[in-house]
Amino acid sequence: MEITLDILQKVIKKREPNSHKGNFGRVLLIGGNINYGGAIIMAASSAVHAGAGLVTVATNKENISSLHSVVPEAMFINFFDKVSLTTAISTTDAVVVGPGLGTDNRSKEVLEVTLSNISDNQLCIIDGSAITLISENDFLKELIANNKKIIFTPHQMEWQRLSGIPIDKQIDDINLQKQTSLNATVILKKHHTTIYHQSGTIDNLTIGGPFMATGGMGDILTGILAAFITQFKESSLDERINAAVYLHSYIAENLSHKYYVTLPTDIIKKIQKTMLKVISEQK
Repeated sequence: MEITLDILQKVIKKREPNSHKGNFGRVLLIGGNINYGGAIIMAASSAVHAGAGLVTVATNKENISSLHSVVPEAMFINFFDKVSLTTAISTTDAVVVGPGLGTDNRSKEVLEVTLSNISDNQLCIIDGSAITLISENDFLKELIANNKKIIFTPHQMEWQRLSGIPIDKQIDDINLQKQTSLNATVILKKHHTTIYHQSGTIDNLTIGGPFMATGGMGDILTGILAAFITQFKESSLDERINAAVYLHSYIAENLSHKYYVTLPTDIIKKIQKTMLKVISEQK
């Protein structure tokens, strides 16, 4: 089914006057090694701008100054501190793991701690480097085998690694079989992204374009996704996922009318205004 603009009206709702930050979700984002700190910072920034109530970032301590400069709203923990990381996981609603995490042994250790401590009640968004690590390690696959709230957000090459399906064979019937065996939602990022929901529904995005082909674009999506999932609980999980994916490309497409390339940081700056516009148009 095609995802259309009305999904934003359906999911994004005006906040109740008697609300506090705890009402809008607790999000933990894990990633950002010494080389790729920008990825986790952009993911955290997009989660904050998309309305997540409390955002914590578990990352390399070398990123702390940049994180606090760019996203002062976010809390910080060192992702190599296993006690702090485990405690943070236990107190959050949704975990994002992978943006800028890297694929070395220490990154693998962080991912193992994360996946070992995710409960059945928590939603886990697995992105970027974490997908690659899982695709290469049977033990990591076993850690998520029985979790019913996993969302993978691969681009086509990452999906090839995880699924074993070559890019030129990635059609709905074949992708759906693998997605079902993984028992996870799969957001396959490509020209006209396809979402394979755990409910069995397949939804397609028909907006977006090559103006989004910039490093960090997927990191922004994970942040918006986490914020929407933890915030708009009156809508179904499928609807929240669709709305986050649509908003991401909707903002990018609007920006493309003025700019040759749409930068991830440009999208972040437009999230709040776009969401406000949505609720201002509601009856």
